[in-house]
Amino acid sequence: MSRIGKKPVAITSGVTAQIDNGTLTVKGPKGTLTLGLSDHVLYAIEGEAISIKPSNSTKVARSHWGMQRTLVANLVEGVSAGFTKVLDITGVGYRASTQGTSIKLQLGFSHDVDLDIPEGLEVKTPDQTTIEISGIDKQKVGQFAAEIREWRKPEPYKGKGVRYRGEFIFRKEGKKK
Repeated sequence: MSRIGKKPVAITSGVTAQIDNGTLTVKGPKGTLTLGLSDHVLYAIEGEAISIKPSNSTKVARSHWGMQRTLVANLVEGVSAGFTKVLDITGVGYRASTQGTSIKLQLGFSHDVDLDIPEGLEVKTPDQTTIEISGIDKQKVGQFAAEIREWRKPEPYKGKGVRYRGEFIFRKEGKKK
């Protein structure tokens, strides 16, 4: 039994949910998100909550149960509060800046890395070594943060690179004579 799936998703104030033709539409103060519903799970809007139950007791239905509940919870949280990822850049000469609809990264390569900011995301650089990515879709926010981090992952010897705020990097001792 799914422990996560048993709990209904609370609909916060200012958020409305609607089920139509196999899609769940959630509207809130920050925007609107939709989710294609799984055939293995039953969805019901009961007052101020959305409950998710498996349609039968097969292994596939039970495996979809908890994941679908989490996806619905992410929709509700996204349209009400939104999601934010913060990246820290460490290294001499490493910096970032936003220019219109793109972000420019200087990460020690012979060239600058220019990335287009996906639609629906807001990227801020409060200083040269911090990138704040925010939006209503958790998957888009996490994917864009991972794409930025992929250009220069933190290395274990000096810790240089792009890391998530609060991420622990296991440090190694250098070579000794």
